[in-house]
Amino acid sequence: MNDFITVFQNRQDMFWETIWEHLQISLLSLIIAIVIAVPLGLALTRYPKIAEPIIGISAVMQTIPSLAVLAFLIPFFGIGTLPAIIALTAYGLLPILQNSYTGIKEVDPALKEAATGMGMNSFKRLTKVELPIAMPVIMAGIRTSMVLIVGTTTLAALIGAGGLGELILLGLDRGADVNLILLGAIPAALLAIILDFILRGFERISRRAGFKAFLSMLIIAVLIVVSPFIFSNSKQADLVIGGKQGAEPAILINMYKLLIEQDTDLTVELEAGLGKTSLVFDALKEGSIDIFPEFTGTAIVTHLGDQANSNEANQVYEQAKKGMNEQYDMAYLEPMKFNNTYAVATTKQLAEQYSLKNISDLKQIEDNITAGFTLEFKDRYDGYVGMQDKYNLNINDVRTMDPGLRQDALTTGDVDIIDAYATDSYMIELDLVTLEDPKNLFPPYQGAPLMKNETLDKHPELETILNKLAGKITDEQMRKMNYQVDYEDKSPEEVAKQFLEEHDLIVTE
Repeated sequence: MNDFITVFQNRQDMFWETIWEHLQISLLSLIIAIVIAVPLGLALTRYPKIAEPIIGISAVMQTIPSLAVLAFLIPFFGIGTLPAIIALTAYGLLPILQNSYTGIKEVDPALKEAATGMGMNSFKRLTKVELPIAMPVIMAGIRTSMVLIVGTTTLAALIGAGGLGELILLGLDRGADVNLILLGAIPAALLAIILDFILRGFERISRRAGFKAFLSMLIIAVLIVVSPFIFSNSKQADLVIGGKQGAEPAILINMYKLLIEQDTDLTVELEAGLGKTSLVFDALKEGSIDIFPEFTGTAIVTHLGDQANSNEANQVYEQAKKGMNEQYDMAYLEPMKFNNTYAVATTKQLAEQYSLKNISDLKQIEDNITAGFTLEFKDRYDGYVGMQDKYNLNINDVRTMDPGLRQDALTTGDVDIIDAYATDSYMIELDLVTLEDPKNLFPPYQGAPLMKNETLDKHPELETILNKLAGKITDEQMRKMNYQVDYEDKSPEEVAKQFLEEHDLIVTE
């Protein structure tokens, strides 16, 4: 409990910011779902022949995995709040639509006949008789939708939309830090309960006040959503720099920001923890971000669909630079010194037990070991696919998991080997053994800023500024910085600033 309180105290600013983001995204998605689903549900009561197919379509939309929806939307809408709201709105439609339709259909036919007999047309009968009676049922659908949306909003953090999911993802990335995960999960659950309680009150009021209660609820929700825009004076940043999940990308993008803002008048916004390689690269292509640090080996294998022509770092960079320019019209600036290459790691105990020195030694125990690989590593040629090809490996039990969970799975004995990165902080913390790669499956992975050529044409000064990091930051220095963020709980900005100051890359006032 003391640890949880300490984490809360250290993360208070982030905690309140993410709660507010979570509330805003959830309420805005709910408002849009209401605006779409309630009128549609009411209209369908007048056209019952098409009601079932349309409600069926909304039901199908709800069965699509939320991660798949978010990934699908990125090429069209980029990253951030917009695709998150579109996905959440789609998830919230069914309960409201179904209850709006059902609520009207279940109004006593005798009351409808009486209204018609009094000379009311269809619209007047709907507004004066059916809608007030059906309102509690409609409000119940809105309550259900609200709980569903609040729970799903935690995934919005995967595409840079913010919310309490940021704390959960950060906890997973820090090796399943339970306190950080709870700091995000508990408020998300409480927020759903509180909002459900408030909507339950409006539902009760609607039994007496009818449509007025519905309208009051909608106005309050709109005011909460628009209030930041009314009181905010913030302007859009000149550049948005994104990063994948993990301490290392977060540190690097903070370095980029500090360097750029020191030497120019440009304002920089950071989008850290955007998820897997493909998501961040899609965001760059689409234009939601302007720059992100990418690794040379990843550029060749993942983005260009090729294999490195050499194992020499400089030649790999030149191949990646040329390919990214020709295929994607992107500029790849000069790389830093550290090589965050893929590695296969295990405990000292297992390495000594089976005399494991290189990857090929795994062949003798492939039927008896369990591998814990990230989904990305399992699916890449410079990963398990290449291990199967070059080393003729066919490990009996391969489990895919989040990058932040691998080291815990290894220390608890749930897996025997994992994929790792050479500069990961837990390599130090857990004193892991890295198996040699004699067949050079893993090419050099040096980080360098990647951006569209049009961005560099617009801001040519970026090349000189960001190339100040070229050839700097050794493997040891990067591991140390990652360790400070992951295990000493320092902020990526603090660590980045300290390194730049120590190496005279920025001037302190």
